[in-house]
Amino acid sequence: MKRGWSVRTIGDLISKGETVDPTKAPGELFSYVDVSSVSNDTFKIVQTSKLMGADAPSRARRRIRANDVIFATIRPTLKRIAVVPEYLDQQICSTGYIVLRALPDLNPRYLFHYLFSDAFQSSMEILQTGASYPAVTDGQVKQQPIPLPPLEEQQRIVAILDEAFEGLDRARVNAEANLQNARELFEMVRNEALRIGNVGSRTVRFSDVAEITAKLVDPRKDAYADLPHVGAGNMVTGSDQLIDVKTAREEQLISGKHPFDENMVLYSKIRPYLRKVARPDFGGLCSADVYPLAPKFDVLLRDYLYHLLSGNDFTRYAIAGSDRAGMPKVNRDHLFAYEFSLPRFDDQCAICRKLDDLQIATERLAEIYTGKLRELADLRQSLLRKAFAGELT
Repeated sequence: MKRGWSVRTIGDLISKGETVDPTKAPGELFSYVDVSSVSNDTFKIVQTSKLMGADAPSRARRRIRANDVIFATIRPTLKRIAVVPEYLDQQICSTGYIVLRALPDLNPRYLFHYLFSDAFQSSMEILQTGASYPAVTDGQVKQQPIPLPPLEEQQRIVAILDEAFEGLDRARVNAEANLQNARELFEMVRNEALRIGNVGSRTVRFSDVAEITAKLVDPRKDAYADLPHVGAGNMVTGSDQLIDVKTAREEQLISGKHPFDENMVLYSKIRPYLRKVARPDFGGLCSADVYPLAPKFDVLLRDYLYHLLSGNDFTRYAIAGSDRAGMPKVNRDHLFAYEFSLPRFDDQCAICRKLDDLQIATERLAEIYTGKLRELADLRQSLLRKAFAGELT
């Protein structure tokens, strides 16, 4: 520990929170900060609700003041952390937050930055309990140790971190924008390529050019147990990538699955707005919630089918005909009733060569920008580690 520093608990350095009941003043208007009000992207309070005391929800019970630090104890690793701005002084937040009001020997923004440190976040991850709504208690937060330098040093650290993180945030926003632009450009080109009519194109029904030939099989049988299994969770939105694929035996599957081969396209019928489509280069089993679609030979190119199912026109059609409000699903009848303009086979090949080349280039760019985002996140944590070890110069 650096000379002049000490280790205290957060609870030692904050004052007791204020509990209020706005329903006792039913005619008074107040701003309410709900758990969803804090952005875990900007780490600011981005929206509030204006409520009359009579309409206050049961969780609206904690008074906040300017420069308080609020930390959501529900799903704590989502990092919904913010400093209360002046315009929300004397307003009310949800009991889903712990309100940390710094005593005079603790700089509020020093505390704010510490809550993002690996040390604090790792403790929250270990301490949280509850499967559906993991949470920590206020007491557990207050018990967390925090390295405490003299107030003047806290102010110096805060000034350095604020300036550094402002620059990192600008770089992150730029990288995210570049990543989004690259993906949007590819989608625009793909949708245009699928929409343009070619000489010799004809209107077809999906049932005319593709089919599902696979029958459900028992994944516990020896013939299937060691085959890779693909479910919707293994498929990536807007990408041909498959992740974390395991065998039926490894997943201990018992319900019926569809066999597929490398000539098929896999389409997840659950939540069609997610656009989960894949063309695996191997054979295996797929979930009953994934359609193994076989294009008809010399009529529909497999790669064209992949891009067709990934495109905006089909996705809008799939969403419009989805069953179930809570879990939208595309049924077979709706899928096979889809009508579209199908180019000649040679034209399909030319279109797909262009789209595949562009998709590869887009994914390479995505890897670059995703890598930059990881580097920025690592740099942020490196600065925090140095700051709270007294090594920030």
